[in-house]
Amino acid sequence: MNFLLLNGLLHFSVIDVVDILLVAVIIYVVFKLVKNTNAIRIFLGIFVIYIIWQVVELLQMRLLADILGKFISVGVLALVVVFQPEIRRFLLLLGSQPFKDTSKLNLFKHFSARKKSLLQIDPVVQACSRMAQTKTGALIVFGRGGDLSDIIETGEAINSTLSSALLETIFFKNTPLHDGAVVVNGNKIVAARCILPVSSNPNIAPNLGLRHRSALGLTELTDAVAIVVSEQTGSISLVDGGNIHYNISATELRENLDKLLSN
Repeated sequence: MNFLLLNGLLHFSVIDVVDILLVAVIIYVVFKLVKNTNAIRIFLGIFVIYIIWQVVELLQMRLLADILGKFISVGVLALVVVFQPEIRRFLLLLGSQPFKDTSKLNLFKHFSARKKSLLQIDPVVQACSRMAQTKTGALIVFGRGGDLSDIIETGEAINSTLSSALLETIFFKNTPLHDGAVVVNGNKIVAARCILPVSSNPNIAPNLGLRHRSALGLTELTDAVAIVVSEQTGSISLVDGGNIHYNISATELRENLDKLLSN
């Protein structure tokens, strides 16, 4: 055993180091792409099935091992189907000036010191409170580390300092940007008129409109937080993790946003 280990170490070359580093980078990129989405749960489920398959192989449970082996054999095709959005996003990133703007891949973002912009909650609460009084429909999204680039690309770039006046102006009924969602990151309004995925949950209350369903759809797939101001009732709802907190006050909105976005 010691001889084999020593022999392996002696034949450990620079190519082996490069090989290990490349595999580590690929694993890191895949993790970044599926982080905070339902895809990570699917990936973990497939990994658990693979572990079970190895265990039943060791126990020589031939029938079960054969069934699981057939499932694993088509696992590559299943992964391509399941992770199609993530694979597409990764290929698009590789093809969009990879050497000029490598920051898009965020490979070393976790290891670099960076200054985070702190979210200013008060302007959001003030705007939502006033829009609720005038029954102005609104949908505001806050990212919490997950990648919302696909959502942002569907809207109009704003990249302006967050303020209550600007939020109210965007959602004013006669402005061309009032439809869709506003994406907020830190103290910036990143984009407006963004299109969100609509939830297909069959248990959604039938009286909920498209804004609520879109907020649910996004928070089911990502770690984002969304605020919905109803155009019909003027009520404020906070959506997180596929759950809706209906008809909350401005004080409750401020407290919940502070808890959910403080980190």
